[in-house]
Amino acid sequence: MPYRAPAADYQFILDHVAGFAEVTATDRFAEATSDVTSAILSEAAKMCDDILAPLQRAGDLHPARLENGVVRTSPGYADGYKAIAEGGWIGMSASETYGGMGLPFALSIAVNDLMSGACLSLQLKPLMAQGQIEALEHHASDAIKDLYLPKLISGEWSGTMNLTEPQAGSDVGALSTKAEPNGDGTYAITGQKIYISWGDNDFTQNVCHLVLARLPDSVPGTKGISLFLVPKYIPDADGNPGKQNDLRVVSLEHKMGLHGSPTAVMEYSGATGWMVGPENGGMAAMFTMMNNARVGVSTQGIGAAEGAYQHALAYALDRKQGRVGGTGTIVEHADVRRMLAEMKAEVFAARSISAMCAVALDMTTATGDATHRARAALLTPIAKSFGSDTGIKVASMGIQVHGGMGVIEETGAAQYVRDVRVTAIYEGTNGIQAMDLVGRKMMDGGEAAQALLDEIQSGADAAKGTFPDLAEAVWQAAADMSEATDWLVSRTDMQDRFAGAVPYQSAFARVLGAHAHLRAAMQDDPARQRLARFYITRLLPEVTGLLAHVRTGATDLMAVTPEDLAVA
Repeated sequence: MPYRAPAADYQFILDHVAGFAEVTATDRFAEATSDVTSAILSEAAKMCDDILAPLQRAGDLHPARLENGVVRTSPGYADGYKAIAEGGWIGMSASETYGGMGLPFALSIAVNDLMSGACLSLQLKPLMAQGQIEALEHHASDAIKDLYLPKLISGEWSGTMNLTEPQAGSDVGALSTKAEPNGDGTYAITGQKIYISWGDNDFTQNVCHLVLARLPDSVPGTKGISLFLVPKYIPDADGNPGKQNDLRVVSLEHKMGLHGSPTAVMEYSGATGWMVGPENGGMAAMFTMMNNARVGVSTQGIGAAEGAYQHALAYALDRKQGRVGGTGTIVEHADVRRMLAEMKAEVFAARSISAMCAVALDMTTATGDATHRARAALLTPIAKSFGSDTGIKVASMGIQVHGGMGVIEETGAAQYVRDVRVTAIYEGTNGIQAMDLVGRKMMDGGEAAQALLDEIQSGADAAKGTFPDLAEAVWQAAADMSEATDWLVSRTDMQDRFAGAVPYQSAFARVLGAHAHLRAAMQDDPARQRLARFYITRLLPEVTGLLAHVRTGATDLMAVTPEDLAVA
């Protein structure tokens, strides 16, 4: 069965669940009318279905490779990327000053979701450029903006993010790449970076690397890190790619998935770079890119889940096995029906949370309001972790629906698992997202979390007349989350927070997902009402166990010694 981009599902979420009307009611985004949104989703869906989806298997079977120093990309990827660039999909939310569309971020992540379901390996490339565009818009000099942004937005040039080094993964402050002033406003960048997604390719004119490095005598840790723009080819006086910079792809990683996306080891040998932002302000500038990318990664997980679900559903509707009534296919088995319903319900919940986060970010852009900013900050780690966790879970269930055929590579079911697994790791592991949620995001005493939970309870109150049992379950789950949040912020020992961070984050996502399903059920659609009932009665009860874990604290966990963990 060919992939079908779920444009209608996304339109429904924007219209009835995520509050997108609030965004279009602002002066900043007034032009993003319902007709415009519908046209964008429809055109993006056509591209995904007709051009990108056929590349899904090609990238897996014919990976990117390094050949005599040149990265050779998978068959058809050049044409696929050309379609993305010419459609204007890279610069959807970028400033119109530099050739972007100036549309809401919520529409960008919608299109990224559709593309991720079609071909995740290729979608990763425009995602990297979008993050770099946002970082440059916020932090670069006017000269850099004028030269680089039009090229990145058009897709003529592409972008990467260079943080990680062999000794500096999640601990970015341990990086050692150096930046020596050249005396002319440029810097000589020397060092090695690893895990560079789309570190090079054979179809864009230039590749622009954002590189974290240290100036001479900078202080240790993250406070001594600056950010530099280091192009593969140094632009000439006319702004065209000139001489080759002093950098190279050392190797491409051999990964379990995302084979069509070249993940490079990059070496910089005195390469010429330009500082972005102030000295020692690299982390602030890079976090602009990373926060964009974290919401983008949530959509990667959701898109992969959508693809895996469609793949499994097609198989279940065709495969005959056992003595069952109805169609005689395995979809008639209760357990297969359970898995498919769970897959679909989880995808809807994750997609809704991601859209809610994007709406909060758009409202921050449109109004500058601190309440919207706090909402966006709170939702970002939840969206990233739940979106990627959902991708992994749904893709794994897709294999289970296939049975033995799921582990046979020719069916394509296993590729979704292999491709999506890394989304829980890059752009900040999901554990780090959880620690951020219960740490930095709770520095307001839990105010933003409680405000969101109050809204969920208000929504449940409004639904009690129509769906009293479902509304009461959602209301009570939000009340339990509120109590757990109070308990969490009262802990003075951060280890008590961190020990329960992941279950707290998962519980919050569960409640948000139930809130989304309840709002969907209120739209008088029997199919969505049945799916909401499945989610709220069968999945929402997990919150009770998760919150019990949260309130346990760290004492028993940290009492387990390394010796206890040793193999007997």
